[in-house]
Amino acid sequence: MSDSEQPVSLNSYIRLCAVVFAVVLCTTGLMIGTSFAHIGGDTWTLKVALILAIAVVNAFLVAGYLMHLLSEKKLVYTVLIFTVIFAIGLVGLTMAAMNDFPPGTATH
Repeated sequence: MSDSEQPVSLNSYIRLCAVVFAVVLCTTGLMIGTSFAHIGGDTWTLKVALILAIAVVNAFLVAGYLMHLLSEKKLVYTVLIFTVIFAIGLVGLTMAAMNDFPPGTATH
């Protein structure tokens, strides 16, 4: 196959990766800046919410573009969905059992 028959040229792919990398660097800097900013008074609730929102965008960019998950097949998405479901289930079980101590043990 010649260079003209390729659906995506190498230069446009490198340009896309460079743009995504620059945006990931900017969002990481934005997360760090948000942690030091004086937002929402003395509480961390708003800061944590903003940082998590920026982290979701950052994770989407890394997983979608740099790990090529946006162009994957249906099987990969099915496995990822089950992984997320099981991870949420494990976190839920951990949170539900957080104050569940065996009988006779000391609680702090």
